[in-house]
Amino acid sequence: MRQGGDVATEMQSEAEGESPRAWRTVLEHVEGRLLAGDLRAGDRLPGERALAADLGVGRSSVREAVRVLEAMGLIRTAAGSGPNAGAIIIATPGGAMSALMRLQVAAHGFPVADIVRTRLILETAVAGELAETASVIAPDLSSADALLDAMDSPDLAPAEFLALDAAFHLALAEASGNQVVAATMAGLRSGIEAYALDGLARIDDWHATSARLRSEHRGIVEAIRATDAAAARTRTHDHISGYYAETMPEPQNDPRPEPHALEETSSW
Repeated sequence: MRQGGDVATEMQSEAEGESPRAWRTVLEHVEGRLLAGDLRAGDRLPGERALAADLGVGRSSVREAVRVLEAMGLIRTAAGSGPNAGAIIIATPGGAMSALMRLQVAAHGFPVADIVRTRLILETAVAGELAETASVIAPDLSSADALLDAMDSPDLAPAEFLALDAAFHLALAEASGNQVVAATMAGLRSGIEAYALDGLARIDDWHATSARLRSEHRGIVEAIRATDAAAARTRTHDHISGYYAETMPEPQNDPRPEPHALEETSSW
C-alpha cells in the first residue's frame, strides 16, 4: 500500500513549494485514461515534460506517479532516448485493481458526510475486530506505532501531520488482514485527506487540535492492545466524528451513528 512512500513524497513536494498531493493529480489523470480506454497496452505515456506542463505540476510529481504505476505493473519504463525510451503501457486494470482505481478516482467527488459515515462503519469495525482477536493473536501494529511516533515531531507542518494521520488509519485497516477493507480504505484515502486538509482553515488552535488527535490515536491503539473492543470502537468513532464536527460546522447531513449502532459490524 506504499504508505511510507506516499508520506515521504508529500513532504518532499511541499518542501519544494508544490501541492502535497500534486503527484496524485498525475496518477489520477493516467488512471482515468486507462479506465476510459484512452490508453491501452502498447501505448506510450506522454513525456515527463509534457505531462508536467499539461497538468500544471512539477516533473518530480510526474516521476513519482510513474513509479507508482510501474509498481502496480501497469507500465514499464526504459531510460535513454529513442523509440524504446519512456513509459509504455504493458497492462490495463481489470478486476479488483480496476474497482480500486475507480474508487480512487471517484473519491474526490463523494460528499464528505458519506465518506465520514463509511469511515465510521469500516474503521470502528476494524478497531473492534483487532481488539477482539488481540487476546488470541497479537496484531502487527508496528507500522501504526511508527506513524504515531512520527506524528509526535514538533516540526511537522499541518499537511504533513494529516498525511501521517491518514497513513495511520490505513495501517490499522491493513493490520486487520481484511484485504477488501484495506483496499477500500486505500481507495478512499485521497478523499479523506482532501476533507481533512480543507478543514484546516476552520481550526482556531492547530497545536491543541493536533495534540488531541495524537492522544486519541494512542488511545485507540491502547484499547486494541488491552483487548477492550468496546473502548476501541468508541474511541475510533469519537475520533473520526470529532474532527468532522470541528472542521465541518453545521453539517447538512450528520454522518455520525452512535457507537452502539456499529457494534454488530465489529466482525466479518
